[in-house]
Amino acid sequence: MLDRYEAKRAEVQRLATEASERPQLDSAKAVMAPLAPRRPAQVEARIDKLTWTEPQTFAQSVNRTLAQLLDQYPSLCVFGEDVARKGGVYGVTRGLQKRAGAGRVFDTLLDEQSILGLGLGLGVSGLLPIPEIQYLAYLHNAADQLRGEGASLPFFSNGQYRNPMVVRIAGYGYQKGFGGHFHNDNAIAALRDIPGLVIASPSRPDDAAAMLRTCVAAADVDGTLSVFLEPIALYHTRDLHDDGDGGWLAPAPSEHVPIGRGRTYGDGTDLTLVTFGNGVRMSLRVARRLAAEGVAARVLDLRWLAPLPLDDLLREAAATGRVLVVDETRRTGGVSEGVIAALSDGGFTGIVQRVASEDSFIPLGEAARTVLLSEESIHDAAISLAAQQLHI
Repeated sequence: MLDRYEAKRAEVQRLATEASERPQLDSAKAVMAPLAPRRPAQVEARIDKLTWTEPQTFAQSVNRTLAQLLDQYPSLCVFGEDVARKGGVYGVTRGLQKRAGAGRVFDTLLDEQSILGLGLGLGVSGLLPIPEIQYLAYLHNAADQLRGEGASLPFFSNGQYRNPMVVRIAGYGYQKGFGGHFHNDNAIAALRDIPGLVIASPSRPDDAAAMLRTCVAAADVDGTLSVFLEPIALYHTRDLHDDGDGGWLAPAPSEHVPIGRGRTYGDGTDLTLVTFGNGVRMSLRVARRLAAEGVAARVLDLRWLAPLPLDDLLREAAATGRVLVVDETRRTGGVSEGVIAALSDGGFTGIVQRVASEDSFIPLGEAARTVLLSEESIHDAAISLAAQQLHI
């Protein structure tokens, strides 16, 4: 017994000595390498062309994209509260269970920890889970599933294990007829500080389709964990400026949208509006109003909130020298803080201002308008900034 004991001790000591002589982590780059591996060329090669041509709403675009992804990836599963038989609260997943079967599109318990825990288990087992969190406010019940395991597993295992997953979340404010804090939530600070987590925030139907394909392909190729934020108020929006103009409908995208690339509207030289989500539609409407008043503005849709599209941001900021960050999240802990910091770190020397929602939960009914970002507040801030810089 003693001989066996001493032999095992010697073996452990030998292995410990070997481990101590291995190369050590000696730089931030080496430490962070397992966090978010990126192989954009392989991700793009994994993406199939979408087949529809007729203009779609945001909800229809996500639905059709999920349908084609279910066909392309046999290991893909869509699940969450009411997503299968009912087709989701807003009809976004309608018909998917019939298309792919109850083994791949299914309803879950009304428990976010169970939903994300199931997603983690499916991902580490080699499947491609797309869980849905019914409302953004519900995520906070289970955020540690992403923070404490989903995003950290590749880090602590040096990439030996991974949790590929695309978490669809219906969120943000401006939902009419059904609201309050638990169904209108604009707080994403708990997501933005999770290392390696990708945060996609499309606003238009074509971007929603393209970015969802990118997130799924990145999960498949690189094991990427993504959160896909869907603006509830834009699910069924059809028009942009006038009733019946169809300006918020779009056909299937023809181009690939890589992680961390924004989208610019217009080429105005007086002012750059930097925004995302519901702010894109509001900013485009304000930009037309500004044009009638002699102020030429361009709009940058960030599209990705982590990682931010830094090259696009700095380019569009430099094009005008005047930036108004239009942020529907809260002033404290909101996206605008990160955008302004990125502009400063990137050496932008122009003037930056912001408009954001208040540091408040979103109340019921018309009272919500008192704390949320509005087109009027965007317009007034833009006019003030343009007047200051143009001396008009």
